[in-house]
Amino acid sequence: MSFDTIVRGGRWFDGTGAPSAVRHLGIRAGRVVAVSEEPLDETGCPRVIDATGHWVLPGMVDIHTHYDVEVLVQPGLSESLRHGITTTFLGSCSLSTVHAAPEDAGDLFGRVEAIPRPYVVGALEQLKTWTTAGEYVAALEQLPLGPNVAAFIGHSDIRSARMGLARSTDPAVRPTAAELARMEADLVDALDEGFIGMSSQELMFDKLDGETCRSRTLPSTYAKGKERRRLNRVLRRRGRALQGGPDVAKPQSLARMAFSSAGWGRKPALKVSLLSAADIKAIPMVAHLFPLIARTVNRCGGDLRFQHLPVPFEVYSDGIALPVFEEFGSGAAALHLSNQIEEQRALLADEDYRRWFRKDYDKKYGPRVWHRDFFDAEITECPDADVVGRTFGQVGVERGGIHPVDAFLDLVVEHGEKVRWRTTISNHRPKVLDKLTADPGVQLGFSDAGAHLRNMAFYNFGLRLLRRVRDAESTPRPFMSVEHAVHRLTGELADWYGLDAGHLRVGDRADLVVIDPERLDESLDEYAEAPVPAFGNLSRMVNRNDATVAAVLVGGELVVAEGVPTDVVGARRTGSFLRATG
Repeated sequence: MSFDTIVRGGRWFDGTGAPSAVRHLGIRAGRVVAVSEEPLDETGCPRVIDATGHWVLPGMVDIHTHYDVEVLVQPGLSESLRHGITTTFLGSCSLSTVHAAPEDAGDLFGRVEAIPRPYVVGALEQLKTWTTAGEYVAALEQLPLGPNVAAFIGHSDIRSARMGLARSTDPAVRPTAAELARMEADLVDALDEGFIGMSSQELMFDKLDGETCRSRTLPSTYAKGKERRRLNRVLRRRGRALQGGPDVAKPQSLARMAFSSAGWGRKPALKVSLLSAADIKAIPMVAHLFPLIARTVNRCGGDLRFQHLPVPFEVYSDGIALPVFEEFGSGAAALHLSNQIEEQRALLADEDYRRWFRKDYDKKYGPRVWHRDFFDAEITECPDADVVGRTFGQVGVERGGIHPVDAFLDLVVEHGEKVRWRTTISNHRPKVLDKLTADPGVQLGFSDAGAHLRNMAFYNFGLRLLRRVRDAESTPRPFMSVEHAVHRLTGELADWYGLDAGHLRVGDRADLVVIDPERLDESLDEYAEAPVPAFGNLSRMVNRNDATVAAVLVGGELVVAEGVPTDVVGARRTGSFLRATG
């Protein structure tokens, strides 16, 4: 038997959780055609990858990205490929680019996902040729995709397209019968084209950009029960998934979305993947609720999972440009003026405003995401070198004991976005993180790749999890085997969403990553930035651990070698649009 590629002598994981073993893999025509204990005949094989001492596992699946715009202008998506991600999901958080007009898409993505609005609008004005889900899929399939992509249809996308952005975000307006029928037809059309489901959002601090409806919440947050139930019935019948974002300030929102999964006599259960299971600093006990809720719902006949980022959730901010400020009134008021810099600075300097901000900051109880502790917020860059390395709280103490809010606002008024700082919002306790990572009611993902370009970088979350699991194996109480961790990052996700991905057996797609386990080290945590050519060379946060990833293949093509994307990435199509089987 002849092969296009042989991967020789690596520790092979098949993505099912089965025991790993040293094997030799033969690849032909984009598929695995041999998994052998004995060395394969390398005669005439154009590429042999020596994986001795390395791990060979299925390409990882990233279930939560916002690559919807970037995939159009930089379809290689190399920032994910270089960390072993070979399948990415588009259309998260109710946002997709299937139906919305370019200007409306700019308003939907710009502020919520911190993707500069002009680039969203410009990309869609130049490249959008589709009006249906089928035409959208056809357009993606014409691109030189790097990884495979699968997609949700966004609830806010179809709602704004059928009602208009202004009407779809007006609390006094309900969709007409005809508009509801169009939304349902859009969902059915997307599922017919192989979309994995629909994403919807109830989170109230995701705000619109632009001028027309600025600072209103996303269209899907205005949907009422009748609309949600109608769309969920379609998903249930078709065996597709609802990705949902409950309103963190309203426990009833979480309960409603979670229990929508339960069958209550209806078959099948509605697959529901909710955002997100996290060990939040501000409310430490809540981390234990997510597994409990999942177990309860699933015992009632549901099929519920909570998405979870299995690494500390560290964020950076340039000045006040951080979405967590949207969750309280004074922060949202400042971000409302983020496109009017002088007006924003005047607001931040106003004493009445500062009194309002201090009052919001000092509220330490109730549902929230940010811990609101400027003593836990380190300044990493500032024109005033004396404050670098200190927290805003420390700066306040050193400046005569002023309130940490005033220390923060003083620096932002003086230096604007040149004040860069960081904090960890959640997933800071290793033992709690291990419990969430291993819980069957939790799905591993939520990287937000392609969004929040200046705020965070979790492109290598899978590698960081594998390091934690490997290190724990040498302790008296390991929390998971490496085989189980690989399964959770690959086959478990692909199977739940009904995709041809995540496995590495004879007949499976030749999407794989070769990892040097000795380089699962501290380099995975290092800070790095790189420009985004398609977004005016904006410098975004990335991850760089090139020595860890020896090779990545998509569809049998070598797309990463020694951590660096190869020349085929973005030049020739290696990935595919993956259709869900339901």
